[in-house]
Amino acid sequence: MTASGPDQGVVLSGTGGIWRVRRDDGVTVEASLRGRVKKSNSGKRADGSLRRDTISAAANTLKLTVGDRVLLEQEGDDASAIAEILPRRSQLARRNPGGGHGERIVAANVDQVVVVFAAANPEPHPRMLDRFLVIAEANELSARIVINKVELVGGAEAARARWMDYERAGYTMHYTSVKERRGLEALHLALAGVVSVLTGPSGVGKSSLLNAIFPGLDLRVGEISESVNKGRHTTVGGFLHPLPGAEGGYVADTPGLREVGMWALSPAELDQCFPELRPFLDGCRFADCRHSVEPGCAVREAVANGDVSKARYESFIKLREELEGVKPSR
Repeated sequence: MTASGPDQGVVLSGTGGIWRVRRDDGVTVEASLRGRVKKSNSGKRADGSLRRDTISAAANTLKLTVGDRVLLEQEGDDASAIAEILPRRSQLARRNPGGGHGERIVAANVDQVVVVFAAANPEPHPRMLDRFLVIAEANELSARIVINKVELVGGAEAARARWMDYERAGYTMHYTSVKERRGLEALHLALAGVVSVLTGPSGVGKSSLLNAIFPGLDLRVGEISESVNKGRHTTVGGFLHPLPGAEGGYVADTPGLREVGMWALSPAELDQCFPELRPFLDGCRFADCRHSVEPGCAVREAVANGDVSKARYESFIKLREELEGVKPSR
């Protein structure tokens, strides 16, 4: 067996022993995962700085995932092997589903999280959207929101009225319709040249959006179940798709998530994951204010004055109770 110098590449997909890796020269190869892969420090970014403790406190070992940059070594004439997982500059992680403990890395080296919800069919649940946004914020990743299928509610302006709280919170919003080809160009520009994770509930049209914006991806599209009005799962695993065009970039198309867990997030840090609350946190009388019943709470005063959305504040309270193990108030 001969070996040449290592090449670098990006993991596109795979599981177990065989992974698809796109080398830096643009060639995609299949590579086996060596039994003793060198593991970088999962608690550090590529620049050596530490990630937030609430997210990085987990493993001493690093499991390979889509988006990881790796070193490849050639074994024989055609076979490649992953010899080392390079340090991550960022990652998107969530708690294992079903209430289990442990970290699940959705994708590595991510620049932004793009959360897709449907304006209707399936009916959107803002508090689920809040969970996705909290996970992005806790991973220190920027997030933008796509409201798809706006033709079902009378167009973008009608949809915008329902989601204005998120614009006020500072999130970039996209209102799209694949059927009417609305908002696709702006979303194309937002995805080009960066690594994005596309996430959201099943059935909201994530794969359809990517197919419309980037012809040739040919992602499988499922149908909305009329009986339960919930999307069937169509994507069975995480895939990192190289985007066509001179700008490049990648999109991680992840399975629809019906249950989203806020893995390892401290209740005391949840308020930092709501951007509209941050300007008021230093104004609270108590440094450990829960923003619930404490006197002198600047957050509750901001809600009363209309500076913070009441609905978003109530979502924050329920998520904090969940993190504290308290039965949520109705």
